[in-house]
Amino acid sequence: MRRRREEPGWLHGKPPPLWARIAPVVALVVLVLVQRLTQGEAEVGFFLAGLPPVAAFAYGAAGTAAFAGIVLALLGMPWAGTAHPRGADLATVAAIGLLSVVIAWVRRRRDAQLVSVRTVAEAAQLAVLPPVPEQVGPVRCAGLYRAAQRGTLVGGDLYDVRVGPYGVRALVGDVQGHGLAAVGTVAGLLGAFREGVLDDPELVGVAARLDRRLLADTAGAGDAGDAGDAAGAAGTAGAAGSSDGSGGQPELFATALLLEFPPGLDLVRIVSCGHPPALLLRASTVSEPAVEPGPPLGLGLAGPALAVVTDVPLLPGDRLLAYTDGVTEARDAAGEFYPLAARVPALERDPEGLVEAVWQDLLEFTDGGPRDDVALLVLSLPDAP
Repeated sequence: MRRRREEPGWLHGKPPPLWARIAPVVALVVLVLVQRLTQGEAEVGFFLAGLPPVAAFAYGAAGTAAFAGIVLALLGMPWAGTAHPRGADLATVAAIGLLSVVIAWVRRRRDAQLVSVRTVAEAAQLAVLPPVPEQVGPVRCAGLYRAAQRGTLVGGDLYDVRVGPYGVRALVGDVQGHGLAAVGTVAGLLGAFREGVLDDPELVGVAARLDRRLLADTAGAGDAGDAGDAAGAAGTAGAAGSSDGSGGQPELFATALLLEFPPGLDLVRIVSCGHPPALLLRASTVSEPAVEPGPPLGLGLAGPALAVVTDVPLLPGDRLLAYTDGVTEARDAAGEFYPLAARVPALERDPEGLVEAVWQDLLEFTDGGPRDDVALLVLSLPDAP
């Protein structure tokens, strides 16, 4: 499963592309040939001084210094056909070459730092939201994640599939906000879900656990904000309180879809916490199981009294496609929403690549990709023998 966007290779620590390394050499040869063939009628020799700065973007300090030396040598050789530069001209070209060497050296150091920081960031993000295995227990899985913020692997959407004593459980969710600002909330919810897979015998208990996790995070954020405001509130006691009584406490909420595949049963149990319904793909038909939506997480309402578990029977070959609203709320140039249910039948010809096919179709529909985080998860039981 791939979650990263295609980016230039040198941003991942790879060498610069071949064309970037060849371009200064080609320009050097072309300028010398033009100068020789025109016999001084077209004075292009001093354009050679621009080659070391160009080389600095593709070569290190040593390679750039070599280009600077070659340029100085060519400018000083009569056979090259260039005008005879004076000492001040050569000094200027030498200064440009020296500056180019410094630029190349600084660039290499910054590239090394960028690769190091990016490696650590990717490792941390993948630890928060690791790729979904192809199979978890008896359940086959396929997932795709695209963060809205370029250069990140994790945003405000989340999913996970885990096996525990009560069967295989899956989570697809969407927290408030997107990008790196939402990663902390995503990490907290995933941690609570993984505990619930092992400890909670009922799926509604997992939903209640996630709800409590968000409420605790909200209270913690509010306490931190109050502590930070206390220092600035000295002498302004009259304005310290909030008119609505909230004290400036931030709100955290999330929608989530919880699924459970009980051991030995050909069904899936679903609990919806304000999340878009999953799609049931059966043969060539696509339908939405009748699942009663409950309140979103973080409101203190996702408990056994309000959460409703729906049992959906499964037949051999059935698949469930869970997604986040970044898919269905994506718009085309005319402002129309992406019709996922209507387009899936034409995209499911390759069951193994359904999530990738949906993503590619979404890219074409939106002409470049949606502006929100996108998560897709396909789950299915093995076919009957």
